[in-house]
Amino acid sequence: MNVELALPENGVGLVAPKVAHFAEPLKLRSGAVLSDYRLMYETYGELNAERSNAVLVCHALNASHHVAGWYADDPKNVGWWDNMVGPGKPLDTDRFFVLGVNNIGGCHGSTGPASNDTATGKPYGASFPVITVEDWVAAQARFADRLGIDRFCAVMGGSLGAMQALQWTIDQPQRVAHAIVIAAAPKLSTQNIAFNEVARQAIISDPDFHGGDYYAFATVPRRGLRIARMIGHITYLSDDAMMERFGRVLRADDFRFHFDVDFEVESYLRYQGEKFAEVFDANTYLRITRALDYFDPAKQHGGSLTRALASTQASFLVISFTSDWRFAPARSREIVKALLDNKRNVSYAEIDAPHGHDAFLLDNAHYHEVVREYFNRLARELAARAEP
Repeated sequence: MNVELALPENGVGLVAPKVAHFAEPLKLRSGAVLSDYRLMYETYGELNAERSNAVLVCHALNASHHVAGWYADDPKNVGWWDNMVGPGKPLDTDRFFVLGVNNIGGCHGSTGPASNDTATGKPYGASFPVITVEDWVAAQARFADRLGIDRFCAVMGGSLGAMQALQWTIDQPQRVAHAIVIAAAPKLSTQNIAFNEVARQAIISDPDFHGGDYYAFATVPRRGLRIARMIGHITYLSDDAMMERFGRVLRADDFRFHFDVDFEVESYLRYQGEKFAEVFDANTYLRITRALDYFDPAKQHGGSLTRALASTQASFLVISFTSDWRFAPARSREIVKALLDNKRNVSYAEIDAPHGHDAFLLDNAHYHEVVREYFNRLARELAARAEP
């Protein structure tokens, strides 16, 4: 019996990932070289004749190229920003050509630690180099060359994706017209680096990690991954959001005086950890969190973010959330100030939202309207330039 899948309104619908292979070596900031590599990607909407309506969406730590829509063989696998990208949505695919790319070092199809090294025929494992945000930008720029996109109408992202968008404006200033920087920081705080280190140590100390070469042992450091995800997930939520969702609700009528699950929040965190350990690669987690730690554009400019952003040419939309304690609004305001010091065109919105860092992924009418109006303006600019 054929069952027709009911498609929700305002969605890009069924999508399929694609692969781009690059035989040209890519030198990384560490000095290591990837002799060849591949990028997994998805596109939504149509590239116009002028190739001027392309928007690159950069993903955060545990996301991927799958930004919107769903797959025929897995309709429950909906893109991580499906509420943001699609026909009639804030980033309207009826007007813009949207591109999502899985970062190098990832575990969703792009070349990463679990990929086979062509020199050995075996997974890279521990030998896969440490990567940086700058490396991702370099690889994405090459990919844009292949698509014939000389300049992005916008580069957009939240969290680590927003840091990539910011790095794009520094490394490729002539290729970015607008940057949408959401829930970001110009560099990690010491506390954030500490959270990342605890998560990494949970993975590295797992007996099944085997120094990063666990593929050869047909095992996965699940315990470490579960703990890493639990730690990270706590930092993505605000205290108020956790209290509202879970409170101090018990699984049973009273304390059971043991060390298994007593509270609903414990059950939720364990579930998140288990789910994450089934789909994410531990070596990728180590490298992406380290890329987060290393991100610091001001470092090469004597600690001056103003000087680091002096070469930028883009216009900016910067958005923060009041309850985001991991990347607090004050950190976004540092970016805004440095851009204003350079007399850049900057719009800033501080959204009153109770959800913590994860607010950038959630439905919030004010937040989505800010993004929608910004892209409406870009669409009008494109239309005006297209007029004879």
